Amino acid sequence: MSQTLALLAHPSELEALLTWVGQYKPALAAFQVITTPELARSFRLDGRTASLELAELKPLEAGGDIELAARVMAAELSAIIYFVSAEAFLHATADLLLLIRACAIENTPLALNEATADLAMRGLAHSRIAYLIFNPVAGQGNSQQELAMIRSILEPQILLNVVITKPDLDPADQARAIVATIQAQPESDPGTTMILASGGDGTVSAVAGAVIGTGIPIGIIPRGTANAFSQALGIPIDLRGACNTILAGHSRVIDAARCNSMPMILLAGLGFEAGMVNRATRELKNLLGLLAYVLAGAQQLANQAAFEATLDIDGRRIDLQAVAITVANVAPPTSVLAQGFGQVIPDDGQLEVTIGTPANRLQGLNALASLAASAIVQSPTDRDDLLCFRASTIRILTNPPQLLVIDGEIVEANPITFECLPASLTVFTPLVGI
Repeated sequence: MSQTLALLAHPSELEALLTWVGQYKPALAAFQVITTPELARSFRLDGRTASLELAELKPLEAGGDIELAARVMAAELSAIIYFVSAEAFLHATADLLLLIRACAIENTPLALNEATADLAMRGLAHSRIAYLIFNPVAGQGNSQQELAMIRSILEPQILLNVVITKPDLDPADQARAIVATIQAQPESDPGTTMILASGGDGTVSAVAGAVIGTGIPIGIIPRGTANAFSQALGIPIDLRGACNTILAGHSRVIDAARCNSMPMILLAGLGFEAGMVNRATRELKNLLGLLAYVLAGAQQLANQAAFEATLDIDGRRIDLQAVAITVANVAPPTSVLAQGFGQVIPDDGQLEVTIGTPANRLQGLNALASLAASAIVQSPTDRDDLLCFRASTIRILTNPPQLLVIDGEIVEANPITFECLPASLTVFTPLVGI
């Protein structure tokens, strides 16, 4: 099901259509509207409809009727609004008969007067609308088949607009453009419009970062290597389960964070974590999947050097030597370096800070094992070389400067300031979660 409407009218019904469109203009702003060039000119000249954004078909007599019927047959239209007079049916034109047949075959709503157009719009207005940002290079499956499966599950109940990520575009910018489109519709119900992200944690983080603080719900369809965000919130990592979670409509409000000026929904790491992520290249992940992180972690453990760190944690200053500092907002048990408290609580208004200070490689291995055990039993670690804090703001200065990984992306920053943004992100999750 597409978020596109076609508006047509016989000459005798033009005024009725203009009046109707003027009444429904706020709702129509949520759709792509297509019409004939002649009607487009009438819309632009009429004060009630002049601001409506339109895409033009060919004139009906020049093949526009065939073009429109083809779009119906391709399931690219939500509905056709075609105002005709009663007399028109006495001498039904070829274009009308063609559209009636196409709509009958594809079960597409066709409204022929004001009353049926009202019913169609009321139904569409109560439909859920989703913008799906889909990363075709995520994961190791066939992206075309995966997208087709997602559409087959969601589109019977959701009006779906698919936005494909591109190498030369930041998905965060694509998400921000969608947010602006949604927010520019003051008459629409924000609870019925959602943004969906399908890809790895990088895609999910970029999209979620653009949605922070907007109140727009986000749905996650994981297709990456680690899928840490989904696993932390109990979202199924299979396509059907993730789509069904979105259709169920249960949402959870969680915290987000900012790291300097960058949004963060998962975690950030200095030292060991950043080095491990930096070593786990795309090629390695494509070849080994999650084992890529295990191999990269082993390599990083052999090379990680201690560094000096000064931390300001909610106003309390701490100076120490560390090999790893992890600041987490959301993290699954598999994100071992975030597990100083045994679990990361995503909606407590605080960030979890875990600092590793082992003196040698053996102590480092033991510390990792202890953190993994803490995650399994969901209780804090008791090792002296692992320090744990919960705080709403954290400032970190390191010497020498360390690579920083934020939600899987490597950046350079020193000093670094983290701020928790409580209850700022709404996510579709299963009813039974963490």
